[in-house]
Amino acid sequence: MDPRAADPTPHPAGDFRSALQFYLIDCTTLPGKLIDILIIGLNLTVCTILVVETYPVSAGFRVFMWRAEILIVSVFILEYVARLYGARNRWKQMRDIYSIIDLVAILPTLILVFYSVGGGEADIGALGVIRGLRIFRILRFFRFTADPDFFFGRITHQLLRVLRLFLTIVIIFFVSSILFYEVEHPVNAGVATFTDAFYFTVVALTTVGFGDITPLSEGGKWVTILMILSGIVLIPWQVSRIVKEWIHIARKRDIVCSHCGLRYHDEDASHCKSCGHIIYQEYDGT
Repeated sequence: MDPRAADPTPHPAGDFRSALQFYLIDCTTLPGKLIDILIIGLNLTVCTILVVETYPVSAGFRVFMWRAEILIVSVFILEYVARLYGARNRWKQMRDIYSIIDLVAILPTLILVFYSVGGGEADIGALGVIRGLRIFRILRFFRFTADPDFFFGRITHQLLRVLRLFLTIVIIFFVSSILFYEVEHPVNAGVATFTDAFYFTVVALTTVGFGDITPLSEGGKWVTILMILSGIVLIPWQVSRIVKEWIHIARKRDIVCSHCGLRYHDEDASHCKSCGHIIYQEYDGT
């Protein structure tokens, strides 16, 4: 008898390619969780570097951050190649939305590295656009909310949807702030750091409009328009969905189906709506 048959923990196949693909997408075994934690930590680091770059720091520390970014992006490249190598259908893997996000996260740093090695004449506008594209690395966090078997442990689908919605709101604020900073700080003395840009983003998205910081560039005006549209449409919509999820969960009974493992059921449910197994039955004393 195969000893793995009695073990509910999933196991990879025997060959290297299948094992590699298994651990890259697995979030239940220890190696899979460690890989998730590593990649999430590196994502947080590169996003932090992007923010710290907006503040006045020493030239030596900027060189350190640039080298750290190159090292982290090298890990991202290895991850991208490994996922592509381990995929059963590599063309489908390349067209996967998360693979496209991974590629977008890699390309800006590669372009900047090749540009610096080539020693070409500086195009400030083009370099600003390339640097700005690095902000889309934050979208890589959506990969880790695609499965309820999160690296912290299994969570319910309801809580997973709340997590996704909350992450969406955070990303809207973060991306808007970085984009506004990139297009405004060269011409606007009021936007000197990420804090200034984030402050303006919060004011714009909440439609408060204090007026102490205003966009001066054409790009800044367009970013502001997109911010306001997000504040009017996306933010209330996302918040309303989160509130609905909380209300939905609050009205459920915290009972786990012993047959299929589904958690949270309607208050008057006696059978699991997923598999039909009895989850609650009143005892009439007979």
